[in-house]
Amino acid sequence: MGDESRWSRNAGGIPPAILSWSTGKDAAFALHRIRQEGSYDVVALVTCVVDRTGRVATHDIRGELLTRQAASVGLPLTRVALPRSPSNVEYEKAMGTALRKFRARGIRHVVFGDLFLEDIRRYRERELAELSMECVFPLWGQNTQRLAREMLRSGLQARVVSVDTRRLPASRASRPFDERWIAELPPGVDPCGENGEFHTFVTAGPMLRRPVPIRVESVSVRDGVATADLRSARPSCSDRGVDRPTRDKT
Repeated sequence: MGDESRWSRNAGGIPPAILSWSTGKDAAFALHRIRQEGSYDVVALVTCVVDRTGRVATHDIRGELLTRQAASVGLPLTRVALPRSPSNVEYEKAMGTALRKFRARGIRHVVFGDLFLEDIRRYRERELAELSMECVFPLWGQNTQRLAREMLRSGLQARVVSVDTRRLPASRASRPFDERWIAELPPGVDPCGENGEFHTFVTAGPMLRRPVPIRVESVSVRDGVATADLRSARPSCSDRGVDRPTRDKT
């Protein structure tokens, strides 16, 4: 009830919005950009999770880490449960149910971290239009080489949680997303991974109130994707705020 009253007040006349939260750098930086601009008041996060495991869809992040990360962001989190490989119909039905609840509370805008894939943008705009809602793309059309480095300059820290082994070696899963990561990318791989070359989990940055310490449990390869399984790590006095792996398997 407290959230609903906040959403209806819209302090300062700024329209409320929710954000499609993947746990990765693009969604996180989209939130940072929106907050910098003051164009929308992001009041909640929405994340798709696998119904049987509770893990974040696509990024395969454990539910406990999603909870910790959302708490650090400081926004309420809505999980949308989906089968592991949902059809478009299943995805649209589940998302539609969740978004209608926000629409009933006066939310008409959904923020996405998409960068340049036109077909994805058109799909999102079409689906939201049917719900009388609108998309917001604060990072759209930016040069991804410059954007990736802008993320790092802001203080964003992230761990690479999966790589497409057709584009990158499996050994790159679990590495930090940093200047070295960008510099060593082969030609044709987008610096932000917008074509699905890799995915990340944000552990620190200006959009988080405090770091989310992690450790790498293992790295596995299946169906052409190398995935780092992350777990929460309790920071010590000497490494507080640092996310480092305890062991990597490739």
